[in-house]
Amino acid sequence: MPAFLDVPVSGAYHLVLWIAQTFEPVTGPYAAALAIVVCTVAVRLALLPLSIRAARGTKSRTALLPQLKELSERHKGDPERLNREIAALQAESGSLFAGCLPLLAQLPFFWLMYRLFSTAVVAGQSNQLLTGTLFGAPLGLHWPLLTSTPVYLGLAVLLAVVAYFSSRWQRRTADTQPAGLAGHLTRVLPYGTLATAAFIPLAAGLYLLTTTTWTVAERMLLQR
Repeated sequence: MPAFLDVPVSGAYHLVLWIAQTFEPVTGPYAAALAIVVCTVAVRLALLPLSIRAARGTKSRTALLPQLKELSERHKGDPERLNREIAALQAESGSLFAGCLPLLAQLPFFWLMYRLFSTAVVAGQSNQLLTGTLFGAPLGLHWPLLTSTPVYLGLAVLLAVVAYFSSRWQRRTADTQPAGLAGHLTRVLPYGTLATAAFIPLAAGLYLLTTTTWTVAERMLLQR
């Protein structure tokens, strides 16, 4: 790992370790898992302004649907004029890219969680976070391909449930999503968390479960 990345990893390690040690007298071996959930919630709260902006953009695009249909009827014989009018109308409602900002902003935090629970030595000392467990399964272990450890199966089931509700929401907002293959991909992508969980430590999978659950709940509240 490049030396300049040691600083954020070290800082994140000390923060998560401090939170875990604070909870340890009460939660015992689950302290590190609880620290992950707390940090994930803190990250999502910090990103709430981006989520609100994305939700407003979605509502704005939904409100434009009648106008888009009207333009399609008015300029159906002039594709170039139609494309210009649609582009101008969509520009007024904000960039589609804004909807991706909350997801993109989380990538550094996800990477940090992966590093913290896949490295034996952090900040020049033995990684104490690796002693944490969740229902007996070490947080630093990857998916056991040849065994059926209950906690991993439970995580997979919960991720699948959250992905289902996320995909269902995508279908409900199909009119505001891209058409064709891109539209189908936006409804299938939520299930990518299941594939991701098979290649990351249990701790990172717990982060995924917490943040995707937050996303579904957030959409229900902000875009209803």
